[in-house]
Amino acid sequence: MKNIISKKVQEIQPSGIRAFFDLVLGMKGVISLGVGEPDFVTPWQIREAGIYSLEEGFTSYTSNKGLYKLRLGIAHYLKNKYGIEYCPDEEILITVGVSEAFDLALRAIINPQDKILVPTPCYVSYGPLVELAGGRAVYIDTKSNGFKLSPKLLEDNIDKKTKALVLNYPNNPTGVSYTRKELSEINKILLKHKVLCLSDEVYGDLTYDFEHTPFPTLPKAKENTLYLNGFSKAYAMTGWRVGFACGPKEIIAAMTKIHQYTIMCVSITSQMAACEAMVTGRRSVEEMKREYKRRREFVVEGLNRIGLLCHKPEGAFYAFPSIKNSGFKCLDFAKELLKEQKVAVVPGVAFGKNLDDYIRISYASSFENLKEALIRMESFLRRK
Repeated sequence: MKNIISKKVQEIQPSGIRAFFDLVLGMKGVISLGVGEPDFVTPWQIREAGIYSLEEGFTSYTSNKGLYKLRLGIAHYLKNKYGIEYCPDEEILITVGVSEAFDLALRAIINPQDKILVPTPCYVSYGPLVELAGGRAVYIDTKSNGFKLSPKLLEDNIDKKTKALVLNYPNNPTGVSYTRKELSEINKILLKHKVLCLSDEVYGDLTYDFEHTPFPTLPKAKENTLYLNGFSKAYAMTGWRVGFACGPKEIIAAMTKIHQYTIMCVSITSQMAACEAMVTGRRSVEEMKREYKRRREFVVEGLNRIGLLCHKPEGAFYAFPSIKNSGFKCLDFAKELLKEQKVAVVPGVAFGKNLDDYIRISYASSFENLKEALIRMESFLRRK
């Protein structure tokens, strides 16, 4: 059967996150700090809206683009909060999470061997999806720059085949984000070289120390940016699978064309719930954000105290500590920690090369679990 499978698919490695967490399945007493998913339940009024829509008989397809009510709600939110104006008819598409939006974007813009710049560490799907779309992922190692993409690193990696930059902030796995000034310098280079920005801002509402700046709000950036966001992280709606893309109408039209042949539309139940989130969900988002921030302070302080150097993440709900002092490489560290102390973390190499000295910890877990996990991790380190 191997000859039947596409060579491109054969060459792609399985997700480093999922491969590791196969080890966790079936183990009792494990504290998992690996999954990038809120531990909160979707706020009650959002759940109720989904349930009520079913009871009212909303069980049909929607427009390929998504419910107009939802697109209009997103347009109003972005205009009121950030001053960005998108036409709900032509410049917004509802997708099955940000993951589908990203996949559609790549397939809509890539010609064979076009280069897509991907700063690392990065979310695990970026590179494989570029390759599946027929492009070439060009990884930019940002470790020497505090895990941030600098203007020089960006410009040094642009050539005539460069089509787009993937920019994810706050970042998964590091929690790093960018100020408006830093983003402006990146934007100038992209405009200079006519390189599109694919801006994945799904963690934008979970920015702690300064105001989040959407990339399309920068000077002349809107027509050169595909803005990707969704409801999974901030609204604790991972299982509902609702994301959206906003951008130039030509790109949105191309993405919609692919979307209508592959997915058709997002579940109407999920879209109705997302409509409610746009109207009444902000208070819940702020409450969850305050709790994540409290956990961040506790986890970062705790990691540094037990000898795992960790810079304070500026957003999302991940810490990315160095384990260099432990004497382990990340895969061995993660396996031994799971085996001896039943604490699950993600090895750094899941997010790019040259990250053997790092692990990712999700603090989207209860405060009690985080306390116990740090006790177990300290015990693990003291035995070595």
